[in-house]
Amino acid sequence: MKSRGVDARVSRLMTDGHLTLSVCESCTGGMLGSVITSFPGSSRYFVGGIIAYSDRAKKNVVGVKESTLERHGAVSAEVGEEMARGVRRMMASDVGVAITGIAGPGGGTVQKPVGLVYIAVAVKRRTVVRKFSLAGSRSRIRKTAVDQALMMLEETVTQYCIEE
Repeated sequence: MKSRGVDARVSRLMTDGHLTLSVCESCTGGMLGSVITSFPGSSRYFVGGIIAYSDRAKKNVVGVKESTLERHGAVSAEVGEEMARGVRRMMASDVGVAITGIAGPGGGTVQKPVGLVYIAVAVKRRTVVRKFSLAGSRSRIRKTAVDQALMMLEETVTQYCIEE
């Protein structure tokens, strides 16, 4: 993973800011949590994570509204936002990060192709959601999604700390 420098900066930002972090992952299946916990000292800020792979888990465990899933689909900015807010609320953390997408090789459509990923970072009343169109194998898409999530986390926490 090329995110090694980013996780060190995220770790420092979270620790220095006395912030806690939780994650909710779909297409990455726990990779983000694994990368975060591979960094020494992550127990100071990492509360935990949820792998909400199915729509049922997104709805029943994380609290994504059924109407949001029906209207926008599991791979959407709206679901990513609800996942990030939901995991933050459930885990009582300062920051929630969510990843939802289509890693392939199947499952894509013309409207939602393989490689479509939404990443959301929720901090206080703000949630930042970004859409990514990632290329490569299933493994590459998942790894790139984790790298992007860490970069978004760093950027959002940095901005949050500056505003406080």
